[in-house]
Amino acid sequence: MRVTLVLLLCCLSVFINAQNDTLFSEGNALYNKGKYAEAIKKYETILKTDEHSADLYFNLGNAHYKLNNVAPSIFYFEKALQLRPNDQDIKNNLGFAQNMTIDAIDKVPTVGFSRIFKNIVNTFSADVWSVIAVCGVFIFVLLFLLYHFTYATSQKRMAFIVSVLGLFITGFSVVMAFQKSTIESKDNPAIVFVSESRIKADPNKSSEEVFRLHEGTKVQVLENYEDWYKIEIADKTSGWILSEEIKLLNNFNKN
Repeated sequence: MRVTLVLLLCCLSVFINAQNDTLFSEGNALYNKGKYAEAIKKYETILKTDEHSADLYFNLGNAHYKLNNVAPSIFYFEKALQLRPNDQDIKNNLGFAQNMTIDAIDKVPTVGFSRIFKNIVNTFSADVWSVIAVCGVFIFVLLFLLYHFTYATSQKRMAFIVSVLGLFITGFSVVMAFQKSTIESKDNPAIVFVSESRIKADPNKSSEEVFRLHEGTKVQVLENYEDWYKIEIADKTSGWILSEEIKLLNNFNKN
């Protein structure tokens, strides 16, 4: 019975993948004919099957950009970039879409040691830093054993130095992995999806308005309270926005 169920699930998965490939090709054909709204419907049908790919989001971004849909184009380019962070085409098209936004917000620069430390942390993902830490442990153990079982003084000295280096690499990588994980856990970006949003000082509609944002602006979500999100923009100004006025980028199940 269990084997039959597994086979059925495998067949269903193959069928859905084949259907999605067909829909993707049909969407691309419609896009090439300039039928961007129809292409979007094809791509969105694929999203409903919980399939997420950089190519799918990239094409959605392009189609919305052609229709001058500011917020959706930026949103989908950002989603594509999350899945393929080094893709230059995605970065370029995201830049074009961002040129359509109204808000001009100056980013607070990171300077001095903080900037250097942040650049080092962001060199690799948390998983890669963890792998480097494991390699450091392996080097330390291997060379430590070599130190104890070898008799030549020069080999002992070299084994000791390299084993200490391996221990240092392990400790450094563990710290970097922890810092990267902390940064990633706090990173909760979103895109404003209304033409104009009035950002409040507190999470209620009668609260004082602190500033306004317009569609396509990227924000960081700091916390939530009922139907409100506390957000922060690039210049570190913060306030409260209605949850229905933004879309979270990290949520791949609700697009």
